[in-house]
Parts: sequence; C-alpha cells; structure tokens
Amino acid sequence: MKISVRVKTNARKNEVTRLEENKFFVSVAVPPVEGKANEKVIELLAEYFGKPKRALTIVHGLSSRDKVVEVN
Repeated sequence: MKISVRVKTNARKNEVTRLEENKFFVSVAVPPVEGKANEKVIELLAEYFGKPKRALTIVHGLSSRDKVVEVN
C-alpha cells in the first residue's frame, strides 16, 4: 500500500494525523538534516501502523515535504 505523507519538521511534538484514507500529516520534532527527519517519519509511521521500520520505505520525495511511503 502506498500512502501520501506531508511532513512538518521542527515541530513541538511528534505526531501522525490521518487526513484521508491514504493521506497523512506527520509532525516531527527534529530538523531536516542528514536524513534525521526521514528516519523519524518512518519510525512514527511504523508505530502508527504496528509494523517494523523495515516494512516502510520512502519511494518518492526524500528531500521534499511531500513524500510517498510504501507500507508492506
């Protein structure tokens, strides 16, 4: 399953919000430096879906706020 994710970095808290069936808004409290924000996004989504981190992959938008994440 592929989902669309909008990311807000440097937020006050880490949070996943479901906007529509396959659209999510993820707030992370880390800066977008050296992939740290992407790592946190994967960690939060894995926790949200109850899957291991290795089951999620960013397939599009590694350096963008808008990402496409594949959940296996």
